Amino acid sequence: MKMVRIILAIVVIVLSGYSLITQTFELMPYYMFFLGAFTLVTGLAELQKDRKGFWGYMNIVISLFIFFVYIPDFL
Repeated sequence: MKMVRIILAIVVIVLSGYSLITQTFELMPYYMFFLGAFTLVTGLAELQKDRKGFWGYMNIVISLFIFFVYIPDFL
């Protein structure tokens, strides 16, 4: 689970850095998809650690919101 979070974080940083440097935002849906996946994995990791607190559930809700908002861009 930790390796997946690291890979997703690197992908998000690279895509956002590329968008900022080149000032092209055509990769924004992919960036948001990987950001949502990163947030979802982080929330699931929090829930697996037996910390069933606020932030684990909040990360899952935020990731579902990101997926819901950017689904039309993928289709």
